[in-house]
Amino acid sequence: MPLHPTWTDIAIRLALTVLAGAIIGFDRGARGHAAGLRTTILVGLAASLSMIQANLLLPVGGKGSASFSVMDVMRLPLGILTGVGFIGGGTILKKGDLVTGVTTAATLWLITIIGLCLGGGQLALGCVGTAIGVVTLSVLKWIDVKIPRRHRAALVVAGKADPGVIDALPKLIEPLHYHARFLEQRHSDGSTDAHYLFEVSWRRPEKAPPPVDLLRMIEKHFVIKSFELTSENGK
Repeated sequence: MPLHPTWTDIAIRLALTVLAGAIIGFDRGARGHAAGLRTTILVGLAASLSMIQANLLLPVGGKGSASFSVMDVMRLPLGILTGVGFIGGGTILKKGDLVTGVTTAATLWLITIIGLCLGGGQLALGCVGTAIGVVTLSVLKWIDVKIPRRHRAALVVAGKADPGVIDALPKLIEPLHYHARFLEQRHSDGSTDAHYLFEVSWRRPEKAPPPVDLLRMIEKHFVIKSFELTSENGK
């Protein structure tokens, strides 16, 4: 940080901070995420103002240039990042095994770092960080949704009480690139029918259409009682 920042320096830092927060926040807000335009601007601005305040309060009277090399200049930024961690933690929601808001929390962490850089006078570093952040959140999003992911579902079918169903259903859907693992067989009271529980898995991109082809194939041979998407451990 320069030892004697002028008001022009401060204005440039604040303007770049607001611009960086607006660019990143607009992308998040347009996608319907919690940390939108105003949130990212406020978080970045708070970090930038903190660093500017530290710069203005930095005592310079009676000290040589070498004395500043031993000062703990990271104490304030680390305290700010700790506080932002609580804000980021509030954006992360967990319902069962489904976790959302992690990218939003990471975005708040990023804009805080950018604000610290710009507020501390590292303008080039803050601008580069903003550009990389925008590319990561916007451009790489299109690549991320095209990466094949593993999907799982709990499938319950009804049919005659026949052990052959355990092998027949996995072989039936295998040509469609679906895999079924038998979990449980339940007998209906007073009936010759049984319910068979399978875990079905497949790999498709995030934006791929629902597995309608799978359901149509199974319906030709069995009665589908339920089909529910599940998480990693089957819940």
